[in-house]
Amino acid sequence: MALPHLDRPICEPVELRPGATVRAERIRQGREATASEPFVHFHDVHELVLFGKVSGHFVADDRRYTLAPRCIAFVPSMVHHDFALGAGPRDWVLVQVEAGAGETLARTAGLERLQHPFCARPDRATYRRLLLLADWLTGLDAADPLALPLIELLLRAAVRAPAIEGRKLAADAGGLQRLRPAIDRLRSNPADAPGAEQAAVLCALSPAYFSRRFKQQVGMSWSDYVRTHRLHLASRRLLESGQSVAAIADSLGFSTPSHFGELFHRRFGMTPGDYRRAGRNGSMP
Repeated sequence: MALPHLDRPICEPVELRPGATVRAERIRQGREATASEPFVHFHDVHELVLFGKVSGHFVADDRRYTLAPRCIAFVPSMVHHDFALGAGPRDWVLVQVEAGAGETLARTAGLERLQHPFCARPDRATYRRLLLLADWLTGLDAADPLALPLIELLLRAAVRAPAIEGRKLAADAGGLQRLRPAIDRLRSNPADAPGAEQAAVLCALSPAYFSRRFKQQVGMSWSDYVRTHRLHLASRRLLESGQSVAAIADSLGFSTPSHFGELFHRRFGMTPGDYRRAGRNGSMP
């Protein structure tokens, strides 16, 4: 049985294990894959994505980049971004680097490009070398001392790739930054997320304007975003922790384990327990 990754598997909230420098995974989706829904987000880690087959676009720092096979995308920690992928077969390797390690690398001579998002398309030979390094990382334990040297080598090769020029998007009077206080509160304590009215107060906006602006900027309502955020976190904790399903539900603010199970099944097509077993049995796509 194939484990149904999220329809937006490259934008989940990230929780690296204590002591881990990196998480790397390869993701493949077949002809049945549908176009991904928008989900603008940010997270603590630095993120490098090496695409194989792909179509769609990548948005970061108010620029939109067209994705093409064999391209790469990088976004630093805490920068709002989004990936909108076209329907059909697609694959990528996702490499996420702990914030402190990534910031140290970005200050290193020759790696200053890592201080800003970029999209690039290396030549075939360089792309193959990048994949070899990324595949090596996917096979390592996240806390392996080899991880950091491999990450630096991977990023040194990535920053040398020819840039894909992005198209400047229309300015939007602060864009998502105006909404960030509410998102920050959710991220710091997902079990006690503010309701829409409290979120509006945090952003110094009226409830009606906050709701309208949030839907316009993010593509979903505040309540849908909170639920999606919690379910994304739950999916990772099911795979990466030994917590019981009930404990995960409670720690993320779901009213009851059964309600959590219902919402999880609705999004993933299987129960939390089945999702955990599928992941641990190695049936991830």
